[in-house]
Amino acid sequence: MSEQLSETLQWFPGHMKKAERLIEENLKLVDLVIEVLDARIPASSQNANLQEILGDKPKLIAMLKADLADAEDTKLWLKHFRDAEISAVAVDAVQGTGIKKLISEAKSLAEKNTHKLVKYGAKPRPARAMVIGIPNAGKSSLINRLAGVNHTKIENRPGVTRAKQWIKIADGLQLLDTPGILPPKFEDQDIALKLAWTYAISDEIHDLEPITWLLLETLAKKNPAGICERYKISEPLPEIGQELLEKIGFKRGCIRKGGLLDTDKAVKLVLSEFRAGKLGRVTLDEPAT
Repeated sequence: MSEQLSETLQWFPGHMKKAERLIEENLKLVDLVIEVLDARIPASSQNANLQEILGDKPKLIAMLKADLADAEDTKLWLKHFRDAEISAVAVDAVQGTGIKKLISEAKSLAEKNTHKLVKYGAKPRPARAMVIGIPNAGKSSLINRLAGVNHTKIENRPGVTRAKQWIKIADGLQLLDTPGILPPKFEDQDIALKLAWTYAISDEIHDLEPITWLLLETLAKKNPAGICERYKISEPLPEIGQELLEKIGFKRGCIRKGGLLDTDKAVKLVLSEFRAGKLGRVTLDEPAT
């Protein structure tokens, strides 16, 4: 898939290295870590570098954007994590689905440490969890839903949260928010491609047109009905992404003077509608079995 790209996708701005150090330095302050994954890419949205930093700290996986992923695939991914003895919950932060279960699981994982502190004479305190994840996976949306108010600055733009933030949750849980972090280098460019599609990698650092061709080719295989329904076109869909982009662009009026395709407009249309879930529910990482 990624071999069709003429560029190598990499993105590791300076603040991400500082964020890694921030996580490492503050890990001792928390009872557990809540790792936020994008339910559409549960494998690709895991940062291997962070796993090394976390060591044996108790971890709870929150699969955000579950409303955008294939429901059956999400069940398989949850089973995969649980089979590996990792607690995992699927969450739709917009509707609130999975929130109560997430809080319950977090408290349960924290109990071992909080009870130990009380046993040695410390005053009882709320469970403390550090929230980590890649950019734009849904961390801020999750924290706002948990807190009930807009404590964090939400912007649909990678890299907005750049400093740690403590947020008090009424249900006896305190959260330490951290900036979104990507690995310093992507050895697997197919993973980088999925991160670009979901906007974990900024649009500003690569050519969006070939990225969009490959996205359309993938969606045409995984969920052609979503494309057909959204753009009112019929199957069979073109197998070549460039041809499918042109078909969609002309159908939706992305046209410049002289009747030519406005490619930039068509690219932005497809990417924004995919990211908003308007092209159907789809999981891009094959469920582990």
